Amino acid sequence: MGQIEWAMWANEQALASGLILITGGIVATAGQFAQWYLGAYSIAAGVLICLLEYPRGKRSKGSTMERCGQKYLTRVVKVFGPLTSNYYIRAFLHLGLSVPAGFLLATILGTACLAIASSIYLLAAIRGEKWTPIETKPKERPQVGGTIKQPPSNPPPRPPAEARKKPSEEEAAGVPAGGPHENPTPVTDEVV
Repeated sequence: MGQIEWAMWANEQALASGLILITGGIVATAGQFAQWYLGAYSIAAGVLICLLEYPRGKRSKGSTMERCGQKYLTRVVKVFGPLTSNYYIRAFLHLGLSVPAGFLLATILGTACLAIASSIYLLAAIRGEKWTPIETKPKERPQVGGTIKQPPSNPPPRPPAEARKKPSEEEAAGVPAGGPHENPTPVTDEVV
């Protein structure tokens, strides 16, 4: 059995908790809660978390499915270097961002989810995992002249190779095989 890559789970959890924080912040701000400013803080923190967590990290073994549009945010995350690639820093950043939102009922679910993501990131950091970007390799295009030896002379659909018959010398010269054909049924032009 393979080892679990905890950072992958923490990434999904943190992204979901960022979206939950944004939703709770919108509810708190639009509902004019007594501490609505914590709702505004939750919106800002949720957007920051979503931007940080949207690019998936590369798995150590196997392939990683890239999120749609991830390559643009990956460049931004790479600029910050160890601040974003070190999971210890991410764990404490998420824990710190979750504390103020914990004092408001509308954002407490996002706070709990972010605290769980923080603990999963801490576990990933203890196990020695590190964020590395998914580098897309340019696809090698085959050379057209190198792959096609002889273009097909028979248009599709083609019968199997065993069923194909070799053209006779007469057919190769352009003379139809067997000459003209006669209709065995007599044809009359009379209209009845």
